[in-house]
Amino acid sequence: MDRIKIVGGSPLRGSIPISGAKNAALPLMIASLLTPGTLVLENVPRLSDVRMLKRILGNHGVDVTVAGKRIGETGEDGEVVRLSAAAIVDTVAPYELVSQMRASFWVVAPLLARMGEAKVSLPGGCAIGTRPVDLLLMALEKLGASIEIDAGYVIARAPKGLTGGEIDFPKVTVGGTHTALMAAVLARGTTLIRNAAREPEVTDLAECLVKMGARIKGIGTAELEVEGVANLHGATHRVLPDRIEAGTYAFAAAMAGGDVMLEGIAPHHLQAALDKLEQAGAEVIATNEGIRVRRNGHGIQPVDVTTEAFPGFPTDLQAQFMALMTRAEGTSRITETIFENRFMHVQELARFGARIRLDGDAAIVEGIQTLKGAPVMATDLRASVSLVIAALAAEGETMINRVYHLDRGFESLEAKLSRCGANVERIRA
Repeated sequence: MDRIKIVGGSPLRGSIPISGAKNAALPLMIASLLTPGTLVLENVPRLSDVRMLKRILGNHGVDVTVAGKRIGETGEDGEVVRLSAAAIVDTVAPYELVSQMRASFWVVAPLLARMGEAKVSLPGGCAIGTRPVDLLLMALEKLGASIEIDAGYVIARAPKGLTGGEIDFPKVTVGGTHTALMAAVLARGTTLIRNAAREPEVTDLAECLVKMGARIKGIGTAELEVEGVANLHGATHRVLPDRIEAGTYAFAAAMAGGDVMLEGIAPHHLQAALDKLEQAGAEVIATNEGIRVRRNGHGIQPVDVTTEAFPGFPTDLQAQFMALMTRAEGTSRITETIFENRFMHVQELARFGARIRLDGDAAIVEGIQTLKGAPVMATDLRASVSLVIAALAAEGETMINRVYHLDRGFESLEAKLSRCGANVERIRA
């Protein structure tokens, strides 16, 4: 099993190209099931989750091909992926595939909308709380589907097709909004989705669906109106840059010190995180190329954070910000409101000498001047990269084990950090 070795103490200076967003690429790939036409996705990140979803879609009959490299293209450029679901050969998504990646459960919506039935295993993925699928299934029922759960599988049926309806989410749910959108675009009549998630990745899916022939109003707002159509067609769409990756490297630059340009990212996609970063003492400058983050000589200030649905502070950046706060000149409070079990990184950060105590849904972080390198273990995707951030500023050597979690969500991490002066090395198993 691969490990990553980091020797801390080097400031980061240079440019980091931000990859396509994993959280946008996965639902976009799943949307290919909605049409017999070809969906061409550009800027798809090279991640293990993407590779797994290619396998899952292939199991349903999707022909997945990746365009060859073009002149001047590097390993950090995203893939061009062509997905053609001319014929759905299987409406069953088995446990052995779905259990490895939670987002693959979303195939239930396009399979049901296009084929009138789907049998999908209950999902797996990161162990960061129960993350129930009840709201996703509620959305399908509002559109006329019958839902049965049997032996760990969701069996959804709508033999006469789905019918438009009103979906009122009691709380904001990204997965629920993705599901509702993909189901509603082929439903007869009009669907209203209230309290919809407004994350940029949801907007990216909606905009791609419109290119495929869907009729959606209110994109980017909390209320979406979808007028169903009989068929969708193929389209070409570019996956938006990954705001979580950008935020991660922004925090890394603040932690290690230095001056880093994050290429291609739009500030408004992670403004809440950038605001907190400025409060912590880093300088954040928006340019035509992206976002420049620098911290030279100034201490890190303690900042309180509460995770919220977009446009609030993202739960997917909570662990990274906590790592930054371990070296703040004072005490900060980080409150997690999205997932109830997302503090598993605390015990690993403590191995660096960090002083963190848990108080219900909050972590109290008492900043210290010096972290010490240590052997640590990744526990989930976002927690694992918080260990990278801590290691960049720690004295001595850190060995991060179980880095397959990192490979699920961060493309070319060692290369991107190394080009900015970090002492990072992957040790192959």
